[in-house]
Amino acid sequence: MREYLKKYWKVMEGNFMSLVNQKINFQLQFDQKDIPYWSQSYPIKDDFQVEEVIAPRVRMFGYYTKPEFLVMCHWKSPRSKPKVESNNEEFVKEVTQIALSTKQEKLRIKILTLLSGVSWPTASVLLHYGYDNLYPILDVRALGSLGVDAMSVVYNFELWWNYTMFCRELAKETNVTLRNLDRALWQFSKENDQ
Repeated sequence: MREYLKKYWKVMEGNFMSLVNQKINFQLQFDQKDIPYWSQSYPIKDDFQVEEVIAPRVRMFGYYTKPEFLVMCHWKSPRSKPKVESNNEEFVKEVTQIALSTKQEKLRIKILTLLSGVSWPTASVLLHYGYDNLYPILDVRALGSLGVDAMSVVYNFELWWNYTMFCRELAKETNVTLRNLDRALWQFSKENDQ
């Protein structure tokens, strides 16, 4: 029995490590020239407060207030409301201030996950709007539009950083903003049930 458990553990450990160390091959699931079409199809009605009110203030002052933080978290994931509301104002300010000022990419994203209710996708939203055209939003739909089954990957720094670099390159190649690329990836997936 002990030998069986050792072998089982070895297999499980190998499976876990292959998920952690996996190489993701991002592949756009539609023609690059259609990015503007999909971006324009995105329903922007819910984005005004986030894009035109909160993001400019956050970029100016370098942190999120708790009310701004709550709006951003609700915009990304309404289900997170009870957890994100439990963060106190000073903690939100200090954590987001560090994230928006450090030069260390790993610290930038990971510190945001210290906030209750904030996972990698929500952290990516805080960075997306905290900077101008520098970070994409990590999202199940966006990953699907890049040929990645979000349920088969581990959300970690390597995934986020590879996704960020891929999106930056694709946006540059196609001469679109990361915001418009994000809209296109999301909308394509929504309309094609990815």
